[in-house]
Amino acid sequence: MEKPTPKDNEVLVRIHAATVTAGDCEIRTFQMPTWLWIPARIGFGLRGPRKKILGQELAGEIEATGKDVKQFRKGDPVFASTGFSFGAYAEYTCLSEEGIITKKPVNMTYEEAATIPMGGLIALSYLKKGNIQNGDKVLINGASGSIGTIAVQFAKYLGAEVTGVCSTGNMDMVRSIGADNVIDYTKEDFTGNDEIYDVIFDVVGKSFYSSSLKSLQENGRYLLGNPGLLQMVRGRWTQITSSKEVISGATREKTEDLIFLKELIEAGKIKAVISKCYPLEQMVEAHKYVEKGHKKGNVVITLN
Repeated sequence: MEKPTPKDNEVLVRIHAATVTAGDCEIRTFQMPTWLWIPARIGFGLRGPRKKILGQELAGEIEATGKDVKQFRKGDPVFASTGFSFGAYAEYTCLSEEGIITKKPVNMTYEEAATIPMGGLIALSYLKKGNIQNGDKVLINGASGSIGTIAVQFAKYLGAEVTGVCSTGNMDMVRSIGADNVIDYTKEDFTGNDEIYDVIFDVVGKSFYSSSLKSLQENGRYLLGNPGLLQMVRGRWTQITSSKEVISGATREKTEDLIFLKELIEAGKIKAVISKCYPLEQMVEAHKYVEKGHKKGNVVITLN
């Protein structure tokens, strides 16, 4: 690919690091729920991918700016979410200065900063909708992934008592980022004990709907980060017939939220969790590793 040239309102970013997420693998293989096939084909390309370069989050350095750019200068270190515009698996990309981009945290490397935008913005959006209050009991199912690790830390920042659900090998890591309690899903179903929570955030979409509702307080919030069609339909019915709230649907990325995450990181409230780093040339191996479903936090792609 030719090196891109920024438009008047764009910046040219030399990318130092990107990530591989489970979502990237699903888009690459087109493995997604049947009911999403048609809208996904329309959005991503009918006969093949409309966007040839994948990758949804990055950290790098601004190499050039368009003539109308006011917020950034050449040499600024930045991190950004490209979302469904993709493009992070490359040495260079152009981004609008009005996009989801801001200067990277001063206390993070490029590799660490690249892990924050996507998982961080999703976690922030859902937990804000969950209206977490100081002292709330919050359970996060899928606490060891790219979204879950940020969710644990942000819930702790809000003053919650946090229980993380993960596999045996990830329990120590989830404790290390602040979880008060950790449940090994390979040995215990969190809905099978007598614990009742104010908020349950199912990041991975694998909790049992009915039993999860029973584990919620009255007026509790059930956050579905990766819902199936049936869960979304049942959620509407639950809203009508009970005091419990079911929250799902797409999140909206905001630049101000990325700036807020940057401030939390610089204040020492959130840190990055990296499982492995691969050079760009080993992208295939990185995707294979992520597809196994056992990564701790994030998998990073580095570019020299």
